[in-house]
Amino acid sequence: MKIVVSYINSIYDIRKTIKKIDLSIADGIHVDLMDGMYVANNNLDVSLLPELFKGISKPLDIHLMVLKPSKYLDILYKLIPDCIYIHPETEQDPITVIKNIKEHCNVGIVINPNQNIEGFKDYLKYINRVLLMSVIPGKGGQKFIENTKDKLAELKKYQEKYNFEIYIDGGINAETIKEVKGADGVVSGSFVCQNEDFDKQISLLKLSR
Repeated sequence: MKIVVSYINSIYDIRKTIKKIDLSIADGIHVDLMDGMYVANNNLDVSLLPELFKGISKPLDIHLMVLKPSKYLDILYKLIPDCIYIHPETEQDPITVIKNIKEHCNVGIVINPNQNIEGFKDYLKYINRVLLMSVIPGKGGQKFIENTKDKLAELKKYQEKYNFEIYIDGGINAETIKEVKGADGVVSGSFVCQNEDFDKQISLLKLSR
């Protein structure tokens, strides 16, 4: 199970947090981009991203919590991300957008806690990864939603047929990670970045997975 770290909710400023994650034992950096419309928060100044991630060596996973993510893809491709996640309901023709992303990097879809797995099965043959949200998207520091493990079990029934990875995002700490041991990866933010020693926290996750 891979441990990818989100920098949104940190005791350090954004640049220092990203640098510390890059120098840590994390498997990657999770980039949450929000437009203030799909979710309430807004941090979507894409023009700053190339400078923000200049010199970063770890893989970048980009989660687009935005309406019409296709508007931002060209600049995001310049970051050479490992994976870009979209919420399919934010596009009129999500499969076309998914295919476009797949030409540049891995592509993932996001399933929110209030959404049914069944409603996303038509996308599974096109994607590399599913990001299963274990909190409501758009805000850091939330508690892990307990029924996530049931949704993970349901999603895994499709995994062998369609050959995609499953990552869990939200409220992940050394206890909740035990609830999602069947996942291929997790995203952890506050548990890592609210502590001065990132490697210590990531090690706790690795030991618990």
